[in-house]
Amino acid sequence: MSRIGKLPITIPHGVDVKIDDKKMTVKGPKGELSHQMPGLINAGVKDGSIVVTRQNETKQSLALHGLNRSLIANMVEGVSNGFTKTLEIVGIGYRAEVQGKNMTLSLGFSHPIIFQAPPEIDLAVDGGTRITVSGFDKQLVGQVAAIIRSFKKPEPYKGKGIKYDGEHVRRKAGKTGI
Repeated sequence: MSRIGKLPITIPHGVDVKIDDKKMTVKGPKGELSHQMPGLINAGVKDGSIVVTRQNETKQSLALHGLNRSLIANMVEGVSNGFTKTLEIVGIGYRAEVQGKNMTLSLGFSHPIIFQAPPEIDLAVDGGTRITVSGFDKQLVGQVAAIIRSFKKPEPYKGKGIKYDGEHVRRKAGKTGI
């Protein structure tokens, strides 16, 4: 049996869970998310917690059991607390600023990069070099952070670019003078 899949998901106060056939909708103070479960996986609410079960012991249902439990747990966590990812900008003259839902990035190119965030995502810049991406959908927060990082990935010689907070950039030795 799946170690992750058999764990129940506790429903925090203020979170409403609706299961309609195979579609699960989770609504909380931060927002509302829904998930369509595959045919081999079932979910039910028992004693203030969500229990995910599978119909049989096939290889496919074993694989989907833990995955769907994790997706549902992330939905419950997201609508109650939310998720954040932090990015750091490293480099002289590299900076970011936010005006409403648009973020302007100056990354050493001949033009500034203007990034428009999806409506569910909040962007914040601290000190011009620290970007915080927050929202209630874990997948969307990670994807927006990856898109912002892709504008200028950290290079291995000087470490200049956009990196995740706590990411270690492997450095290479430059040219050696003879």
